Amino acid sequence: MFTLVNEWENPKRKELQKLASSVTLRSIASISFPTCQGEFSMYRLPIKLKNTGPILGLCASLVLCGSTYAQELASSQAVERGHLGGEATASEPKAEIGPPLWELGLSGFAISRTAYPGSDTYISRALVVPHFIYRGEHLRVDRGGPGYRAIKTPKFEFDIGFSGALGSSSDKVVARRGMETIGHMIEFGPRFNWYLSDPDQNGRWRFELPLRAVFDVSDGFRRNGYAVEPELKFDRRAQAGWRYTTGISAVFGSQQLADTFYKVRSDQALPDRPAYDAKSGLLAWRLFTSVSHQIDQDWRLFATVRIDSVVGAANEKSSLVRKKTAPSVVFGVTYTWKTSQRRSDD
Repeated sequence: MFTLVNEWENPKRKELQKLASSVTLRSIASISFPTCQGEFSMYRLPIKLKNTGPILGLCASLVLCGSTYAQELASSQAVERGHLGGEATASEPKAEIGPPLWELGLSGFAISRTAYPGSDTYISRALVVPHFIYRGEHLRVDRGGPGYRAIKTPKFEFDIGFSGALGSSSDKVVARRGMETIGHMIEFGPRFNWYLSDPDQNGRWRFELPLRAVFDVSDGFRRNGYAVEPELKFDRRAQAGWRYTTGISAVFGSQQLADTFYKVRSDQALPDRPAYDAKSGLLAWRLFTSVSHQIDQDWRLFATVRIDSVVGAANEKSSLVRKKTAPSVVFGVTYTWKTSQRRSDD
């Protein structure tokens, strides 16, 4: 009832076999396979399948097609991850080169400042000190002083560090003659930093909140109270190596720290210096502007002007306050002798 016909009994069987055996990937290179991401076309590979029938040739072609597609998919995923075989792709943007991990050199500067906020006596010094910068992920030594950075995000940083202030001899401060010398001080404690604007903008705003314990280096590191100085800063890096920073802050101090600057005991009282009991609270306002210029890879110039004011401060009425608002100036030069080849991520 039904007749089964074997097509290979056809007189043209040998001709068809010859045609099938000459199938190459070139002849099916334009075959497209639909995928979830579009169409995929095989590469044109000069591989010839010999001595096979048409069915074997088609199966081999499909296997090679699937293998090539898998390789192509893996390659595209590697490109999306940003790497291919461990190397950057041509379309991947090159990573920015950060500053050296560490720098070593010398800094020389001259400073002229008031002996303390509210003083009318200026203390001037010229110093040459070692210049060392270390930009580790956690351990940091920068122009803000040494410290340990525990947290860093695009909008927030938390670190623990040091800062300091030079002292002034009572022999050189007329208002404090016969009183204790204000020694060199070191401050230690945590600092919170909030970044308020995008770094890609023309300059960046940030808010800093250091909470510091104060120690008198000249008196065996005696604890000298506490200080809090909330500060709003604006920092801008311009072309040709210029950098500008400006900020405003308010310095708050404990009773012990306020006594260091403004207390006058009864046995220290003079006709022009009546006794005074200092108060904790606002010690001074500060406004500063800093400019630096990177001349070349090794030399950098810098200058800072700061204005201190005790107007409205807790101890404005102290007999040791002789000038309510006064400027301080610092200028200097840094020479970088050696830097690391390793770069920092900052």
